[in-house]
Amino acid sequence: MSIPMISTSRCCARALRTCPRVPFASQITISQYQRRTPPSRRHESTTTAPPNPKITTIVDQISQLTLLETADLVSNLKSKLNIPDLPLGGFSPGPATTAPPPPAEEEEAAPAAQEKTLFTLTLKSFDAAAKPKIIKEIKSMLGLSLVESKKFVEGAPKMMKEGVPKDEGEKIVEVMKGLGGVVGMD
Repeated sequence: MSIPMISTSRCCARALRTCPRVPFASQITISQYQRRTPPSRRHESTTTAPPNPKITTIVDQISQLTLLETADLVSNLKSKLNIPDLPLGGFSPGPATTAPPPPAEEEEAAPAAQEKTLFTLTLKSFDAAAKPKIIKEIKSMLGLSLVESKKFVEGAPKMMKEGVPKDEGEKIVEVMKGLGGVVGMD
């Protein structure tokens, strides 16, 4: 025998000598085994609360719905419980918007001459040679995955961001212009 096997066998023999005598499985009846091993986990417990009949009927009815009926159920529950619709990608970090400055008396007098402070950025087109750079920039700017960024860029013209302050929008336009993309600020 090799040295590790000898060491292992000695360790097992030592463990058997120190533990109390355990009867073989054939010597234990089922009732003794159940008494010896009480349920150690909650899900193994035999005492369960009786199911609420109202909940049981609701679960049965929902399980019999078709996919379209389930979608209607979800939309009705969202509207009744005032649950907002979330985008499929989850939350994405957006630009930090600042509150517009309080209106001055002059601006109230001439609302037509009011300067626009928040803009919408749209990727209009891009140079085909610069496509990988544009995809990487869109990925980092919008927090999308690589696949989503590629689909976004290939689907140009597309809106990139909404409610962007003028100075931040101009920076983004310059960066994209340097990479070979055309971004419109509306």
